[in-house]
Amino acid sequence: MSHDPTVNAGDIARLAGVGRAAVSNWRRRHDDFPRPVGGTTNQPLFSLPQVEAWLRRYGKSYQVSLGDRVWQRLRAAGDLRLGELVAEAGTLLTTGRSALDPELAGLVTELAERHDPLTAYEFLCERYLEAHSRSLSVTREETAELMVRLVGAGGGAAGEAGGGTLLDPACGVGTLLLAPGPAAPAGRRLGQELNDTSARITTARLRLRGVPAEIAAGDSMRHDGFAGVRADAVVCDPPFNERTWGYEELTGDPRWEYGLPPRGEPELAWVQHCLTHVRPGGRVAVLMPPAAASRKAGRRIRANLLRAGALRAVVALPGSDLWLLRRPAAGERPPSDVLILDATDDLAIVEPAWRAYLEDRSDQTVRIIDLLADEVDMTPARHQRRDDLGRAFTEARDRFLAATAAPPDLKVLEQPLDQPFTTVGDLIKEGLVTVLQAPARMATGAGEVAVLTADDLAQGAAPTGRTGGRQGLVQVQPGDVVASYSSVRVMAEGGCVLGPHLTLYRVDRRRLDPDFLAGFLRAAGGRVTTGSSRFDVRRTRLPRLPLKEQGAYGEAFRQLAVLEDALRETTALGQTLIRLGLDGLADGHLHPQS
Repeated sequence: MSHDPTVNAGDIARLAGVGRAAVSNWRRRHDDFPRPVGGTTNQPLFSLPQVEAWLRRYGKSYQVSLGDRVWQRLRAAGDLRLGELVAEAGTLLTTGRSALDPELAGLVTELAERHDPLTAYEFLCERYLEAHSRSLSVTREETAELMVRLVGAGGGAAGEAGGGTLLDPACGVGTLLLAPGPAAPAGRRLGQELNDTSARITTARLRLRGVPAEIAAGDSMRHDGFAGVRADAVVCDPPFNERTWGYEELTGDPRWEYGLPPRGEPELAWVQHCLTHVRPGGRVAVLMPPAAASRKAGRRIRANLLRAGALRAVVALPGSDLWLLRRPAAGERPPSDVLILDATDDLAIVEPAWRAYLEDRSDQTVRIIDLLADEVDMTPARHQRRDDLGRAFTEARDRFLAATAAPPDLKVLEQPLDQPFTTVGDLIKEGLVTVLQAPARMATGAGEVAVLTADDLAQGAAPTGRTGGRQGLVQVQPGDVVASYSSVRVMAEGGCVLGPHLTLYRVDRRRLDPDFLAGFLRAAGGRVTTGSSRFDVRRTRLPRLPLKEQGAYGEAFRQLAVLEDALRETTALGQTLIRLGLDGLADGHLHPQS
């Protein structure tokens, strides 16, 4: 493999200010386009100097930003060392010392000085997670924030700003410990991670936010880095189906208060490990595979958790279940029921349902005595109220049929139009576009001000974040174009503020159509995040057209966005419709039309 810095097709598109389709076209049409020097057939890597030479030879403008230069220098060492180098960059930015070579260390320092250390490091972490998306398991941001809020709701501990100690014994790159939002000062953070590189990255991410933290590297099951420590709350997204978790060595371990976890039920070992590390009355939120709620091998432990009052809720989420637990206090009377909830279609129902359960006014509970008399099967779909099945199926069917959208009627041209082009950077210089960035540090999770998050933007949802801060916030107005790492949307409504990792493009609507701008930003590949947009979004090209013609393009782009949202909605509704149909036909609440 070449020792030159390497780039993939997406990197080349960013450098040249074009879409990925254009790069694919160059590779097909030009025999002298650089050959891959590494990677795979589906994800080839190219020599950056060779790509630069080719772009110059064909007169194609490009810009290698400082951020890209740092990233490509890190990538040049090869994927096997990439995480180690990202960790070293974090050490440099937090301590001033590292093992990076002087030239690379100088580039990282320059990047941090040009922006700020936190923004620079999060840019490198975003690129690292993107490059290793198949090997690094990262908890969804909205799920992570939900878990932290739930362990703090009503408890006055780790979920609240300035609260107590939060522990994650399988912390990965720190996603759960960084929740409920970037720079949220929510007390002390403790974490343990098997992979030393990920542990160091987590340490750097927390230190750059000013969060008091201690991160241990090692196997939490075999070598507990926090033996004897009891936090105010514990959150965990453990590895699923890990058969080599230490069953033989740990048979007599005192953590198994509720029973020895079967060899094939490592998640029940993690549940008890988490309960060991929380104070009496403290809460635990653990993501579990859905099968853990019903497998016969774990029946005895589930029963013991219920009898003791430790297991309080099982909530079905997309792809996993969330178990909410509470360590019983001495002499405390256990509850008589448990919350079992299906939130696969709407995470917003979880917090109100959990609050209602804590206040003893929930109608979504199941009696523990009934579960113990049966198979201790806590699968949420099984406990959905049967009398609601017919109505739920009808409503889901009606929503599915209504959630349709037609594609735009587009004319096919034999040859692309020969039009003069401009760039986003030129539009900014001419005053047609104003770029606004969310504050690098924002306390989120609670407060009166609604915050638009990156997940809200991706799902086309209403703002779900909250903040109590007032200084430096960016107010969103109707017609603003908001972009994240993978999404671009024109905001129909205002009244919220811009959340972390989002960029806002405010246009002069007398001269520029916002849907026109948003469409070309999306066509450029959607790579317009706080990381990449700081460095190369100004290179995005779009045609110079009168406002009326922009409007025609904008309407077509808008219809495509509506179609995309409709497809996402019908996919989710279709899965719900199938599940309700199967359940209703099986138990007699639905019957085929004769």
